Amino acid sequence: MSNLAESDNVPLPPAVSGQETAKDLVAGAAGGVAQVLIGQPFDLAKVRLQTQTGSSAISLVSQIWRKEGPLAFYKGTLVPLVGVGACVSIQFGAFHSFRQLLEAHNARQNPKNGPGLSLAQFYLAGGSAGIVNSVVSGPVEHIRIRLQTQPHGSARYYTGPWDCARKIIRQAGIAGLYRGQVVTLFREFHGYGVWFAAYEGLLGIVTERQQKRREELPNWQIAVCGGLAGEMLWLLSHPLDVIKSKMQSDGFGDRQAYRSMSHAFHQTWLTGGLRGLFNGLGPALLRAMPVSAGTFAT
Repeated sequence: MSNLAESDNVPLPPAVSGQETAKDLVAGAAGGVAQVLIGQPFDLAKVRLQTQTGSSAISLVSQIWRKEGPLAFYKGTLVPLVGVGACVSIQFGAFHSFRQLLEAHNARQNPKNGPGLSLAQFYLAGGSAGIVNSVVSGPVEHIRIRLQTQPHGSARYYTGPWDCARKIIRQAGIAGLYRGQVVTLFREFHGYGVWFAAYEGLLGIVTERQQKRREELPNWQIAVCGGLAGEMLWLLSHPLDVIKSKMQSDGFGDRQAYRSMSHAFHQTWLTGGLRGLFNGLGPALLRAMPVSAGTFAT
């Protein structure tokens, strides 16, 4: 028996080929490298502001430059250079897989309207990709944040990423690498849901106004849409990122300040109020535009 789509002569969207998947993975890896090289100094300033109190962005950057030198802005770069490339590959590969599933669902349920996705469905596909990505991004970002926030010079705790991972496992087991994973899941789902939905929505507006297909758009317009989507990601998910950074820079055992995600939220609100949940937003937004633009335009 033929299915509904076939009977109405509405073809299902084609399955993602191995070549397309490989292309997504390679593009994601290249985009991840661009993210790190462009955004690492901004990210270090963001994390320091999220985990330390009493500093403005300008005074913090000046202090880092004076006391630790310019190379300090690339502390913890090796882990994201390897890990973020993998993460972006996972994000784009998983997003397109979930997108295909939703398009197939739409083609079957609403054959007259075709397989196109609504913004809510783009959000769902992006959020689902974020959850898949969190398996890798959780420990990668945990190690990066510990390297970025450790003392400078002879007082440092970790000699590098592998030493950091080894010491975390020794103190808290494999589960220790996933410190703050619950809030990471929330941030990844919501953040990447917003990211992909905003990008697709903005791109749809541009193509409709100019009466062009996507492949006809110049790279600068794609980059602008990607950059604005990055700004939306951080504006709408930054409080979750603040809590994640606090938990992943926290001590172990008796030195642990935050017992859970809800406890970290409570303590942050008590000490800093609403403003405390947006510490480091300035560097995050400065980073978001070039990094996200470069990722989508790669």
